[in-house]
Amino acid sequence: MNYTILVTGAAYGTQNASTAFLFCKSLLKTNNILYSVFFYCDGVLNANSMITPAIDEFNLIKAWQKLNKKHKVKLYVCNSAALRRGIIEDEKLLNNKNVKTGNLAFFFQLSSLIELAHSIKICDRIIQF
Repeated sequence: MNYTILVTGAAYGTQNASTAFLFCKSLLKTNNILYSVFFYCDGVLNANSMITPAIDEFNLIKAWQKLNKKHKVKLYVCNSAALRRGIIEDEKLLNNKNVKTGNLAFFFQLSSLIELAHSIKICDRIIQF
């Protein structure tokens, strides 16, 4: 089966994102296919490169990045939700003179709800966390 995961919870403060990550890891150990992970609403905070957990805490942002690097899972971030929450890509800085550097973490891609709709169309299951 092909899966798309929809993450709507922030990296820290709720268990949505960490549970989604653990589910993704479990999926990849089976014969299922993880097509993409789409971060929406507060879930876009998982793509904030400025989040720095304590050294003895699990770094969920780096874990998502390793998931992409190792398994080529697409990590899509809703562009509108990201901008509302201060997640900015370097290429978007030309329109905002008050910001000197972007904070979209590596391996995350800004996209629109059209990408989510496309993922839902081609996958057998969508699971929201």
